[in-house]
Amino acid sequence: MPGHHIVDQADSLADKLIAWRRTFHQYPELSFQEFKTSQYIAQALEEIDGIEVETGIGLETSVIGTLTSGEGPTIAVRADIDALPIEEENEIDYRSQNPGMMHACGHDAHAAILLGAAVILAEQFKKNDIKGTVKFIFQPAEECIDEAGLSGSPYLVQAGAYDGVEVAIALHMCPWLPAGEVQISDGYSMANVDVFQAKIMGTGGHGAYPELGTDPTWMLGPVLQALHGIVSRKVPALEGAVISIGQIHAGTASNIIPTEVEIEGTIRSYSTEIRELLSTELNKAFSIVENLDGEYFLEIHRGEPALVNDPAVNDRILKAMYELYPKLRITKKPFGMGGEDFGYVTQKLPSSMFFLGSSLTDGVHRDLHTPTFDIDENCLPIGAAILAQTALNFLTEERTAADN
Repeated sequence: MPGHHIVDQADSLADKLIAWRRTFHQYPELSFQEFKTSQYIAQALEEIDGIEVETGIGLETSVIGTLTSGEGPTIAVRADIDALPIEEENEIDYRSQNPGMMHACGHDAHAAILLGAAVILAEQFKKNDIKGTVKFIFQPAEECIDEAGLSGSPYLVQAGAYDGVEVAIALHMCPWLPAGEVQISDGYSMANVDVFQAKIMGTGGHGAYPELGTDPTWMLGPVLQALHGIVSRKVPALEGAVISIGQIHAGTASNIIPTEVEIEGTIRSYSTEIRELLSTELNKAFSIVENLDGEYFLEIHRGEPALVNDPAVNDRILKAMYELYPKLRITKKPFGMGGEDFGYVTQKLPSSMFFLGSSLTDGVHRDLHTPTFDIDENCLPIGAAILAQTALNFLTEERTAADN
């Protein structure tokens, strides 16, 4: 199927893509609370001829559209739909109308792009003899975990949203590249993300008589040194790893030595082996307090697994990019140590995510998860076209291979 037809379709949808994206942006909803967002998506999908819509798979606010000829291979295309607890600072017509909530990670664009890909593919299914199935998965709760320690992706995986799917693809906004550029990486591309909570416990005492008790704030010093030395001295230099401390709390008054110090932080890694090493070394670092007459408590909560892009799936995405946009600039390197719960999908089946250039050229720092985040909406048709073409190529190539 000639790529220029897909580009033309995507370009013709530009106004609709922008309208969808701005509607999502104006009315953001937090993780596990995307009720109006999911209703809007379901209604938009129901207006597309040939798509069957399901809601509430795994989570109440999930939406899955299925386009199928009844036989052939199956590919899933996924977008996340939740927003962040951030007060928007942009002075724009489509500024968030929900106080303290903002689409500061591009999920509004992801959802709009996936709706666009659904429109394109539904038209292609009507015009051409395409055998196979495309599942459009609109996933809630990528940003946060619930009381069970889970985000949205594992709920959908466990509920069977990806059962029978042979390949899954997704994209993410990329504020460090302009529209017309993409970043893609084979293998480890985003990190395992674990969170730790710890306490260093002593007896405390009067500030005038420290020798009569044990001081957990004094014990904190060597523990911090040990923590910050783990990555530089225990992890091989070529491995990706980060330990960051985000919170330290202690004490109630200037003349009271506290009985405990609370510490929280994150542990990030790529490989399973380094993930285990970091947990072991974290325990060793806190155990220093036992030689200083103190005690410690440490709890590590496992978060999303690393995003591991399948090279063969990347090849399919790259082929679609070259077919559609021969002059597209492509950067091939990992995305960094951020987390992405699409990693649960890459654990289950061959999958890949790429980053789509979206930065504005106004000179304002608009990084992900900041109150000034915004995108160049010229990226929307590009994203929709690449997702649609990748899905089409997969279905036609798999069918050809099966026939042979």
